[in-house]
Amino acid sequence: MADDHGGFEGVRENVDGHPMVNLLAYATAYWPRLFVGILSAFVTRFARLVPPIIVAAAIDRVVLSSGEPGLLTTVGLLPPGRITGEAAKIDFLQRLVVIAAIAYLVRSVTRFTSRYLLQSTAQKIQRDLRNDTYDHLQHLSLDFFTDHQTGGMMSILNSDINRLESFLNTEFRQLIRVVATVGGIAAVLYWHSPTLALIALAPVPIIGVASGYFLTWIEPRYRSIRQTVSRLNTRLDNNLSGAPVIKAFDRYDFERRRVTDQSQRYHDEKVAALRIRRAFFAGLRLLTGVVFVGILYVAGMDFITSADGEAALQTGTFALFFLYLRRLYSPMRRVGKSANKYQLAKSSAERVFGLLGREPTITDPEDPYNPEAVDGAVTFDDVTFAYGDEPPVVRGVDLDVPAGATVGLAGRTGAGKSTLLKLLPRFYDVDAGSVRVDGVDVREYRLRALRDAVAVVEQQPYLFSGTVAENVAYGDREVLDGEESGDPDARERVRAATVAAEAHEFVADLPDGYDTRIGERGIKLSGGQRQRIAIARALLNDPEIIIFDEATSDVDTETEERIQESIERLVADRTAFVIAHRLSTIKDADRIVVMDDGRVVEQGSHDELLAGGGDYADLWHAQADERPVGTNALDD
Repeated sequence: MADDHGGFEGVRENVDGHPMVNLLAYATAYWPRLFVGILSAFVTRFARLVPPIIVAAAIDRVVLSSGEPGLLTTVGLLPPGRITGEAAKIDFLQRLVVIAAIAYLVRSVTRFTSRYLLQSTAQKIQRDLRNDTYDHLQHLSLDFFTDHQTGGMMSILNSDINRLESFLNTEFRQLIRVVATVGGIAAVLYWHSPTLALIALAPVPIIGVASGYFLTWIEPRYRSIRQTVSRLNTRLDNNLSGAPVIKAFDRYDFERRRVTDQSQRYHDEKVAALRIRRAFFAGLRLLTGVVFVGILYVAGMDFITSADGEAALQTGTFALFFLYLRRLYSPMRRVGKSANKYQLAKSSAERVFGLLGREPTITDPEDPYNPEAVDGAVTFDDVTFAYGDEPPVVRGVDLDVPAGATVGLAGRTGAGKSTLLKLLPRFYDVDAGSVRVDGVDVREYRLRALRDAVAVVEQQPYLFSGTVAENVAYGDREVLDGEESGDPDARERVRAATVAAEAHEFVADLPDGYDTRIGERGIKLSGGQRQRIAIARALLNDPEIIIFDEATSDVDTETEERIQESIERLVADRTAFVIAHRLSTIKDADRIVVMDDGRVVEQGSHDELLAGGGDYADLWHAQADERPVGTNALDD
């Protein structure tokens, strides 16, 4: 469950296994690329170790004419013995140049190969992970979207997955860098001087242990930061989406305080984590500085106290040690940063894989019922439903609707009308009783088959940021594909549905007609225009059962009458449920069902209910009293 601010703390409980292991599992599909990339990265790091060895050989063998063989001589790349005479030194130098050129060439080729393969693989994993997360999110049931806010979902799909890509892109290469560099340098230094090598490598286990403690210390702080980011994103998303309301009520100062409070909390948590990080990294630098001073002292004393210049280290090798120390501690200090990045990535991975581990509550049964055709007979049998732990919204509803009938639902706000009809396409499952279509419990249907047979037009329809044609075409998969590919038959079907919904006239008057872009959530259209587009979208699907949830509430009386005339024609062979605040919308329905406090309190025809003098009659007369003088409510 999410907290009240739209966070996703609870999804961590759904992680199956270690989140970072789950992340690496996404890389298995690309193992050939990764193998070549990792191998190339190791070769790159080893090639970087060659130039200091060449410098040491040049100092000892050419400048000082030492007879000590050195590492390159031992492996057969350079000749043994003293290098005397100009010709011999030139030949020796040429060999060093060739070795250096080959090392740099190998380094350049393998560096390109490793970076390209590893970084492009990280992008592919990011793509796969975002696609899977988005697809899984879309298949979760409506109760998940009720409990979690959009800002938190966007934070996971963008910030968290981007952070994981960044971790794979940079820190994975840093791990290779540490292993290859420390391993290679350790081997070379130990070959030259085991004593100094042990001094140089002494910080390695200390840094490893310290990094482990650092991870344990910083983890709860990063987890809290991710939660705060989610809350801040949710607050910003709410305020940006609700900009018209903020302007209408002049609540700039109020919303500024709320955003400021969230931003301040985020600032405080980030600064606290920053303080810990900086202290940790400063400690690492101090440790490496102590080792540098220690090697300088031990090696220097060896030079000073050695008899007849027979020091344990040659001058070139002494220089090699200090060249390598700089390269050794740079990746080792990077271990602390990588530990920091790892903890951030782990926190994000917990949220991503926690979301992927969340199972939808509404799923297909093991052996789903997939009918070739649906007649549209609907039965509500002693149906009870509540949202979570709240009191029931629907209580013991019994309703038998034959195929092709039109049923109007009336009642005061909060009576349970919309909730009852959300149980029909299985947006939610009943707590008790059953909902049946053609005698079969909706829980036994294949979800796609059930929802293909049921269309819903809501009071506040959601339109996508796109063209009018794209939004209408959304009602049918084939038409939507045809609209995207420019199929003229698809456009004709879109036009026919729009005409049926009494929307063609205003669409034709738009600047680009059916190709007019309507803005986010259809903001460029009026409320009535959005409803008519939504009706056209629903009709395009040619459903056997159609639900109108206050679908004409935002249109004027004339347009409502025209829509009603069209609807009466279009639902002639369909089962229709019409929820209406204006009772004139449903007075011609085959049956009118009146609900109160989640129960059916009356049902019958318009005339029967008026004659009964119950709740419906009270609502009808109340609305009649609200009509302008000269209007006869009974003649509507």
